[in-house]
Amino acid sequence: MVQWKAVLPLLIFYLLVFYEERASTPSCVVVPQGGVQEAVGDDPEDLKVMVVANLLLLGSKAGYLNLFFRDFYLSKFFKKSFASLKPDMLLVLGDISAEGSDLTRSEWIPVLHQFRRMLGPFLALPFYVILGDRDVGECNQLNAKSVYWVAKNFPGLDSAGCGAFEVSNISFVSLNAVALLCGNNGLRFSVEKVIERESIDLQMDIEGTTEELNELKKFGETSHNLEWRENTMSSGSGPVLLLHFPLHHTSNCSGNGVPTRSYNSLFERTEIPGSRQLVGPGPYELLHTLPPNATEYIFQALRPRIVFSAHSHRFCDRTHPDGTREQSKHSISEKFNATMV
Repeated sequence: MVQWKAVLPLLIFYLLVFYEERASTPSCVVVPQGGVQEAVGDDPEDLKVMVVANLLLLGSKAGYLNLFFRDFYLSKFFKKSFASLKPDMLLVLGDISAEGSDLTRSEWIPVLHQFRRMLGPFLALPFYVILGDRDVGECNQLNAKSVYWVAKNFPGLDSAGCGAFEVSNISFVSLNAVALLCGNNGLRFSVEKVIERESIDLQMDIEGTTEELNELKKFGETSHNLEWRENTMSSGSGPVLLLHFPLHHTSNCSGNGVPTRSYNSLFERTEIPGSRQLVGPGPYELLHTLPPNATEYIFQALRPRIVFSAHSHRFCDRTHPDGTREQSKHSISEKFNATMV
C-alpha cells in the first residue's frame, strides 16, 4: 500500500501527459478518390487545405473549464495540425459560435477574438469561414442585417453570407445554406442570385461568350422567380462547393447517416411558392440536409467538382447519383466534448 502511494503521483502525471498528447493530436485519414487505396505522394504543387467545422466557441460566455481547458487543447490541436499538415489555407464550415444567433454585436466581439487567439501565430495563414445555423439563426431568426454584420467580419463573404475565390487555379464557391432552407425569404433570393451569377461566370470561362452576361444583368433587375437555365457544363467541371448543411440524399452513409428529426424542432415549416418548386413540393422532411429542389438546382447550375459540408457532426463520404462527391466533416469540438460535459 505504501509503495502504491509513492508511485501514484508519478502514475497520474504520466496519465495526464498521455491524455494531453492524445487529446491535442489531430487524426488525419486520407480518403483516396473512389475509395481505391493509392500511394499518396507529397507533391509541392498540390493545394493543401485544412477543413474543420463546428468550433462552437462561447466567447465571453465561456466558463473556467472552457477558457483554461477546452480552448487550451483546441489551440494545441490547431498548432499540431498546422505543424504536421502544413496547409496552404484553412476552411471553417460554419458554426464558429455556439450561440451566435442569440448574441448581440458586442457579444460577438469576444467570439471573434477567441477564434483569432486560437489560431495564434498561424493567423497569417489564409483562412475562410462560412456561416452556420448557430451563427445566424433559424429561419424565424434569419435577418439580413445581422447576417451582413457577421459576414463582414470574415474575409470574402458578401452581404448574404456567400462568397467565391480562387487558389492555385482551383475555384471555390460558398453558399449561405441556412437561407436555402427558408422558403420565401429575401436572403434565399440573394443566395440564388449568387448561384446564378457563378453559373454564368463558369460557363463564360468555358464557352468564352458574352451573351450570358446580358442575361445576368437582366436577372438582377427582374423578379425572384428562378427558372431552370440550360447548362452545357459536364458534371464535376465546376467549383469546389462549401456548405454548412449537407446536400439532400436518400440513403445513409455506410450506416452512419444523419438521423431524421422533426422539421419543427429547429426550422419553421414554410410553404414554397409554386413558382419556386424546382423539384417537388415543400416543406421538407429532412432537417439536416438542404431541400431536394435546392440540391438539384445546385447540381444543375454549378456542376461542383466536390462538395464539403458539415453540421451533422459525423464524417461521411458519399457519391451522389450524378457522380458528385460530397464529404461531410465531423465536429472538431466533439473530440473535447467527453471531457467538458
